[in-house]
Amino acid sequence: MALPLVYNIESVRTRWRTTIVAVLGIAGSVGVFIAMLALAFGFKAALVSSGSKDNAMIRRAGATSEMDSVVTLEDVRALEDAQEVARGSSGPLVSPEMVVVANLPLKATGTDANVQVRGVSPRALEVHRGVKLIEGEFFKPSMFQLVVGKYAVKTYAGMGLGRTLRFGGSDWTIVGVMDTGGSAFDSEIWCDSNLLAPVYQRPLNIFQSATVRLTSESALGPLQDRAKGDPRLQVQVERETAYYEKASSMLTNLILGLGTLVATIMGVGAVFAALNTMYAAVAERSREIATIRALGFSETAVIVAFLFEALLIAAAGGVIGCIGALPLNGITTGTMNFQTFSHMSFAFRVTPGLLGFGMIFALLMGVLGGLPPAWRASRLPITVALRDL
Repeated sequence: MALPLVYNIESVRTRWRTTIVAVLGIAGSVGVFIAMLALAFGFKAALVSSGSKDNAMIRRAGATSEMDSVVTLEDVRALEDAQEVARGSSGPLVSPEMVVVANLPLKATGTDANVQVRGVSPRALEVHRGVKLIEGEFFKPSMFQLVVGKYAVKTYAGMGLGRTLRFGGSDWTIVGVMDTGGSAFDSEIWCDSNLLAPVYQRPLNIFQSATVRLTSESALGPLQDRAKGDPRLQVQVERETAYYEKASSMLTNLILGLGTLVATIMGVGAVFAALNTMYAAVAERSREIATIRALGFSETAVIVAFLFEALLIAAAGGVIGCIGALPLNGITTGTMNFQTFSHMSFAFRVTPGLLGFGMIFALLMGVLGGLPPAWRASRLPITVALRDL
């Protein structure tokens, strides 16, 4: 026979001061836990969303990122002839891309930060279909013009339609602002690769990577086989989403590790607060518990009642922690992308799944904080507790 729910609610109401301490401790731990998860998953989502399952990333065999890769014009021509590559209005959908890093001052601090500059051709818009111009127009070939990401406009000083930037020893005019759905491209600057190469004293027709639009998702395997069997190609072919997912793994794991450590330390404090609350409840209600046992309620019923009370406190803390973390969703922050050594902006992502993890974390703290006192309550000797009645 289970104890009535009103018994637990009345107990929580009577000890409201210690209950609030436990609730706030759990809420703080849950809030930090969700915030760190939202930070890590926001960074990962920004990078992964840069890729498409219909695209393949081509890099030099053995290269770990775009920055240490070399793709030649001959490689590009061989890829354009592959039957697995889709065709568009301007021909094979292959986008050879050059990547360099420029120093520009941050709006927030005025200090210099690395921004990734990507040299592309107009064909890049057909290959990277998620790119949308929200202001101005795309740069014209052979013109010192730039298209900048929406996050780059918010992050760096001197950005804006019609403004002039100086880097690489040349002046460039911003003619367009692009929105790529919160991907890493939103933190980049795009321009004509044929102009970027000489400005940075790079040889013409040498790129860091090439992105190709596949005829279908299943065409990746045949294209990989073709690249391995073609003696002209010394490249690796990888699905674009897989490349960006690997690129995000190091920093994502670092954030998750640090976040878990901080949340665990705070969680230990919250568990002790819950233990204190529940042990106090047991001490104050020893006669009450004995009377309940004398009325025929089993040890299991007492354990369940006290454990439910701890879970009730934990659930309240979990809900408050989740609500406190919700305003973080969509807030933009920035960090160094160690894969490219450039500054990258991204948004916190507080998803229903993360809120669910937060509630599980809260309930786990409730179990750890409630089970020992519940066990003690069930083992109280009935005769000793009733002696002073």
